[in-house]
Amino acid sequence: MISSEHLDELMICRLDTERRTVEPCSIVIFGASGDLTARKLIPALYHLHQEGLLPEEYRIIGFARSEKTDASWRTELEEALTRFSRSKSVEKESWAEFSSKVHYCRGDIDDAASFKKLKDLVAGFGAGPLSHNLLFYLAISPSHFALAVGQLCRAGLICRDDPHGWQRVVVEKPFGHDLVSARELNRELTQHAHEHQIFRIDHYLGKETVQNILTFRFSNAIFERLWSRDCIDHVQITVSESLGVGRRGGYYEEAGALRDMVQNHILQVMSLIAMEPLDAEPIRNEKVKLLESIRPIPPDLVSQMVVRGQYRAGTLNGKPQPAYRDEPLVKPGSNVETYAALKLHVDNWRWSGVPFYLRTGKGLPMSASEVRIQFRPTPHVLFAARCGPKLDANSLTVRLQPNEGITLRMNGKVPGTSMQIRPVRMHFSYDAEFGAYTPEAYERLLLDALAGDATLFLRRDEVEAAWSLVDPIRTGWEGRDLSEAEFYTAGTWGPKPADELLARAGHAWREPQPLERTDTPTPH
Repeated sequence: MISSEHLDELMICRLDTERRTVEPCSIVIFGASGDLTARKLIPALYHLHQEGLLPEEYRIIGFARSEKTDASWRTELEEALTRFSRSKSVEKESWAEFSSKVHYCRGDIDDAASFKKLKDLVAGFGAGPLSHNLLFYLAISPSHFALAVGQLCRAGLICRDDPHGWQRVVVEKPFGHDLVSARELNRELTQHAHEHQIFRIDHYLGKETVQNILTFRFSNAIFERLWSRDCIDHVQITVSESLGVGRRGGYYEEAGALRDMVQNHILQVMSLIAMEPLDAEPIRNEKVKLLESIRPIPPDLVSQMVVRGQYRAGTLNGKPQPAYRDEPLVKPGSNVETYAALKLHVDNWRWSGVPFYLRTGKGLPMSASEVRIQFRPTPHVLFAARCGPKLDANSLTVRLQPNEGITLRMNGKVPGTSMQIRPVRMHFSYDAEFGAYTPEAYERLLLDALAGDATLFLRRDEVEAAWSLVDPIRTGWEGRDLSEAEFYTAGTWGPKPADELLARAGHAWREPQPLERTDTPTPH
């Protein structure tokens, strides 16, 4: 007799057999001396090497202004691996093999001679794929993206059509700071490379739980049939952070919560939750269609549909938290938002009339990212007629981080001779089901970029559609100081107008909770 565990194993559908192969190539990292390289990129590449997912032949070249040798950079990277890699250790034999493929090239982005030196280094790997199949990772300031790609083109390191191989460019966010700058950046990049050669990376899309949204939606028929206005009352997407801005005050003064989180991460999650089902490249088409179906918020309606906030001094995790205006590099009278909440509508057949509530903020009680699908209340008969508002509506919560999992909330009878009904939960936990191992987002995304699979990367029209939604909101805030009601104490769940935004429609925020606790509506 086959056990249920063995039967589950037999039922695994292996789709990665169709994954594109990763050909021998060279990986050039611009900004090799930066934090992103040490904390994320090299650890990700090292783990891909350990797991045998990189090609047999590859090279990694670091490009930066600092004076380093191959040996000194390798030493730095080994130290970084022990601090930042998920394994927190370096296996001696594996590191020796990996580090032998690591090289360093000192150069300046604005110096053509530096790119000639880079080309000579790449050419030294031979006339085969190591000198023609090239992945350029721009871990540098966004203001240098277009300059770097232009220099690569002029040096002959990237070509629109290379009969001997391929070249790709990975661009880190932010992709512009508004719609105009995003369009200009896209125009400058595509002067030198085809759109299919540009991979705009958002690490959020590499997270296992974010990828699982599509699997969950489109491989489970019971949920797909509920996924529309017929059964869903509203949707809440929360990305909360328990820390203040800390040393990132200078960056935050330029970005704010709307640009930093809503324009990219949160709208990406919303598009995956709400898009129509299709395969492969059409996934990106459907995400764009969804973003373009979101009803724009004109500047004169921003105050009715969007709430901003800024944290004041309070307590976070038992420690004093200064006000945002007292953080380093922040202007004393700054009106930059550290909190944003939006009410959005999607004008299509599936979601007509279903509000999507999005919120993000710093200085909140806990760090968590989750999507809550709130189903319509039970018809007012039988139990609903007798219990009234005490009979909670069903909901489905997809926890993206931490404690990754999916929770179905329903009502059940409390054991005993009396008739009592209370909410109960069915919970799926990633750790319990699959173990604690979860690959870093950059591992998956780097592997896809090397394979030429752009599914989890952003296309130019997707970036521009997101900015088209955010820009009018910022226009509506221009020249308007924060009101007293828009401030919130650090360690609370945001300003009161955010509660009122939902209360006007008879809704309430459901706060993310540790798994051992039952969540409750926000008190008003």
